[in-house]
Amino acid sequence: MEEIKSGSELLAEVYRNTHYALQSISDILPETEDEALKEELKKMHDGYEKISGKAALYARENNIEIKEPGPIKKAMMWGSIKMSTFKDNSRAHIAEMMTQGTVMGITALTRSMNECQGADQEILQIADELLHMEQGYEQTLKSYL
Repeated sequence: MEEIKSGSELLAEVYRNTHYALQSISDILPETEDEALKEELKKMHDGYEKISGKAALYARENNIEIKEPGPIKKAMMWGSIKMSTFKDNSRAHIAEMMTQGTVMGITALTRSMNECQGADQEILQIADELLHMEQGYEQTLKSYL
């Protein structure tokens, strides 16, 4: 049986998704030597920050509590990225890692959007904007493989 999610749960998913992406990009940027990929990652960071800000603003204006991803999860992500890039920090490997993360984000967000019934139109727009942005990022990252 499918679980029906509320608009606030969808908003929390958007916020979580953007924060994991921002954390991943921040962790991987110092390991990235390819200048073109580095610039692309910075653009992606700006895009995720913009959506994260929209989600946070909507939550604040509508008294919705959304939690930051926990420090243990962040530390695990950091460790995983550092280990993986220590072995291979090539442009293709970094693009592959980022593509995998983007696909995970797209999948989680799509699932949440499909499970969300009667969410406020503004929440759906924020989620849809993130989804389209991530789909574009996925295509861009694949060009670095």
